[in-house]
Amino acid sequence: MNTYNIALLAGDGTGKEVTDEAVKILNAIGEKYSINFKFEPALIGGCAYDVYKTPLPDETLNIAKSSDAVLLGAVGDWKYDSLPPEVRPERALLGIRKGLNLFANLRPATVYPELTSLSPLKEDIVSGTDIMIIRELTGDVYFGTPKGIELKNGEKFAFNNMCYFENEIKRIAHVAFKVAMQRNKKLCSVDKANVLDVSRLWRETVIGISKEYPEVELSHMYVDNAAMQIIKNPKQFDVILTGNIFGDILSDEASMLSGSLGLLPSASLSERKLALYEPIHGSAPDLKGKNIVNPIATILSAALMLKYSFNLNKEHDVIVTAVRKALKEGFRTQDICQIGSKTVTTSEMGNIIKNNILH
Repeated sequence: MNTYNIALLAGDGTGKEVTDEAVKILNAIGEKYSINFKFEPALIGGCAYDVYKTPLPDETLNIAKSSDAVLLGAVGDWKYDSLPPEVRPERALLGIRKGLNLFANLRPATVYPELTSLSPLKEDIVSGTDIMIIRELTGDVYFGTPKGIELKNGEKFAFNNMCYFENEIKRIAHVAFKVAMQRNKKLCSVDKANVLDVSRLWRETVIGISKEYPEVELSHMYVDNAAMQIIKNPKQFDVILTGNIFGDILSDEASMLSGSLGLLPSASLSERKLALYEPIHGSAPDLKGKNIVNPIATILSAALMLKYSFNLNKEHDVIVTAVRKALKEGFRTQDICQIGSKTVTTSEMGNIIKNNILH
């Protein structure tokens, strides 16, 4: 029996509620396919600050580093808003990305046929949309130095630097081309090469890497146009490759095509096998303890774990099929409730998906 060690970082707010359901689903997969998943809990975010006065304790980072994969819920709560920026719960996300060298963020934006009416766009525009956005995660303005706020000519002056080394671009490009090879072999690289030197290096490097993947159709798009095209004609995209800040914005924009943040997972990969999986939604502290938050994004994040960390492609597909079946049968959490649907709680949705796996 194969054993996989998973660092379980539930975090704040509704994080524990959604990770509990993902654990339930992984245990169902383990039961069906004789796989042993071992979970080691650790604190991150506001709950870690309450105990350690830091949102990312060394103990948590060490547990993550010694695991085979990391499952994260969400961090943040309004009660921490008055803390200094360096110890705010959200700071833990940047810290764990850097600590685990999680340089590649994969965010699928899929519109399910059963839920097209939930999208803010017309059904004929979004129907069939299935985009994979691949965002470089450890460079760009979020990590570029120097940075800061200082006095200059008698007034405050703030600065952040958009920086990329060629090798950083190469490694994320390889990830994107490999993912494109597994999909429809179309890759759109998004930059601002008409203005930014960094983007000119980005485009030049991506073109160079493309020669190693001749089967993939490569195109380029400026980020402002990409933002418009995701709304105008999202089905034109298969895989989108872009930098950290552009990817942050575009992936949030694309996430709304589905109609709910509660549906969309993400994976953050490193150069070794270790990766982190989390829903793209926040901690929703106002919903904590109400058993109404949608667990599907976290469950699908666990499915991505099976695929990208453990090479369990069949088991990944079983989870996705079980989720689709639950939606097709009309089961809905509050955020995706429709006329005529069957409203269920967080735990009930988890149980329905679990039963779909086991039976």
